[in-house]
Amino acid sequence: MNIFGLFLRSFSNRGASPGDTAGDLPAISLEQYQALEPNMVVREGEIDVIYSTPNIFTKFRVDSLRSKEPDTIAWIAGFQPDEVLVDIGANVGMYTIWAAKTRGTRVFAFEPESQNYGLLNKNIVLNGLSGQVIAYCVALSDESAFSHLYLSDFHTGGSCHTFGEQLDHRLERRESRYSQGCVSTTLDHLVETGVVPVPDHIKLDVDGIEHKVIHGCMNVLQNPGVKSVLIEINTNLELHRNIIRDMTALGFGYSETQVAAALRSEGAFAGVGNHIFYR
Repeated sequence: MNIFGLFLRSFSNRGASPGDTAGDLPAISLEQYQALEPNMVVREGEIDVIYSTPNIFTKFRVDSLRSKEPDTIAWIAGFQPDEVLVDIGANVGMYTIWAAKTRGTRVFAFEPESQNYGLLNKNIVLNGLSGQVIAYCVALSDESAFSHLYLSDFHTGGSCHTFGEQLDHRLERRESRYSQGCVSTTLDHLVETGVVPVPDHIKLDVDGIEHKVIHGCMNVLQNPGVKSVLIEINTNLELHRNIIRDMTALGFGYSETQVAAALRSEGAFAGVGNHIFYR
């Protein structure tokens, strides 16, 4: 069915000439047209978690919620009500919403890409989480700065965007067709100024500059109140392997079995996977 034709028909309500597709379709109201944007519901026990899915990319994220990163879902399952999660690189909020809705977690989510940030906030509203989840359209890094967010593509639900430099997830040069103005800060600054409380848990997945984000939150990581940190690490990169060294020096441990199961073995992201650190 030609949805755009339905919209045009309902908007003009003047009929159409013979052979016009819109003329053969029933009229719908503007309210009905707006309601065509689909949502998907994932049930966890007696809890319904709602995600807006305006395109195939966001639908895929919902379809693969439990299978794409089962270690992330298992990690979140250990959260306690009212614990604080800082989600760095929240995208459209798949795990932000999941943690808040299924575990009662308070979440501070950071997503600098404009379309993802908009849908992240829509998902917050759909789930009635406005008092529990706060989202910021800010990049976290190792400094406070005005720069560009260089996009891998321009669609809602996209990833592999990089703040400050035109790099891909391998930290190799990439020419970006699209960019947007963006502001960065550090997690240390946000905690020191009281914007964000010391988190119980941190999730870090920014597709390349994880090492910079870690450098910008070393004071926070030294706080014994931080119980666990999930970081997507590219083990092919020395800068990322150094994250493991730094986290170990701070008193965090991790499971080699968990990491081995998480590391991708083929494709463009071979050698990339979540490392879950516990204190």
